[in-house]
Amino acid sequence: MTTSDGTDIFYGSIPVFRGFGSLMDPALYTPLPDDWTIGVADIVESTKAIANQRYKAVNMAGAAVIAAVTNALGGREFPFVFGGDGASFAVAPADLSHAREALAATAAWVRADLDLTMRVALVSVREIRAHGLDIRVARFGPSSNLSYAMFSGGGLGWADAAMKRGEFAVPPAEPGTQPDLSGLSCRFEEIPSSRGLILSVLVVPAKGADPHAFRKVIEDVIKLVEQSPDAGRPVPPDGPPLRWPPAGVEYEARAARGGPLLKRRTVVLAVTLWAYVVMRFGIKVGNFVPKNYVQQVVENSDFRKYDDGLRMILDCTVELERALTELLAQAASSKIVRYGLHRQDAAMMTCFAPSVMRSDHVHFIDGARGGYASAASALKAMAA
Repeated sequence: MTTSDGTDIFYGSIPVFRGFGSLMDPALYTPLPDDWTIGVADIVESTKAIANQRYKAVNMAGAAVIAAVTNALGGREFPFVFGGDGASFAVAPADLSHAREALAATAAWVRADLDLTMRVALVSVREIRAHGLDIRVARFGPSSNLSYAMFSGGGLGWADAAMKRGEFAVPPAEPGTQPDLSGLSCRFEEIPSSRGLILSVLVVPAKGADPHAFRKVIEDVIKLVEQSPDAGRPVPPDGPPLRWPPAGVEYEARAARGGPLLKRRTVVLAVTLWAYVVMRFGIKVGNFVPKNYVQQVVENSDFRKYDDGLRMILDCTVELERALTELLAQAASSKIVRYGLHRQDAAMMTCFAPSVMRSDHVHFIDGARGGYASAASALKAMAA
């Protein structure tokens, strides 16, 4: 299902669905070909990094996986999902070697420049199915600008667990290896809650849960959230706060290529100052219109997804949090779901925009005080 140069045509042929409420419809998901490979990555001891107030670095590392693989594949579209302290993706056979190199280089960069340890693994779809699980993919379009992947079938969760057991590991590249992270940035400031609190939500099926009962719970959760303003979107209509110098300038400098760090830091400061002036005063530059870009940032924010479990970062009221907690607690007591919730006062955004002249830039949203990683810790505690 690929062309001779490795360009994927399988993923691009999957229809895009728009209504998030329909994400549990099995008809939306297409089985990945047997000869494809799943890539998984996560930060070791992300809880410790959170305790040291380094969650922005953790998010940067997770988004770096997606940026590195995208750039290694020449910008071709492929299915991926951002998980806060890691990422997952799928690639066709002709793209596997490029993806492997990108993963290995990213792990080396994360260690050297972010002082974090990232484990990475590649697992064949055929291997996943041999263990009685499946991996299917759908394409959700949060706006007309872009789409991103949803995964079902249990295979992604199995691959992640296998990686954490040390299986299918991809060793880091040689120290000093730099992945191509062009387009990766974190120039926006933290986004404070406007409705009461930022809630990280993670819901997965309980072991042996009835699939129909689990689907009903997820649909009920989404219906509850959809009734709230803007479906709980944590990014305000006028976009996230923007200041100069940006809080993420050091991470962007470390992600850049070319010359010593001081030089890269100086270049990033100059570029971000120019960008701040353009955005702050709404200056049109050629075909770039700041107002349109901000609207796309809002629409393209990746704040809810499904990857063998429901993930959401919501700006919500205390009342909505209470209603969600009651719904999920009841489902958990019926052994239908396991879940983790984490409260914080702000969200954060990490951006991947290879070109501001295109409308398909994607903006990964997580909680600013632990986010998905802390919700996952709460989920694990429930299972203990």
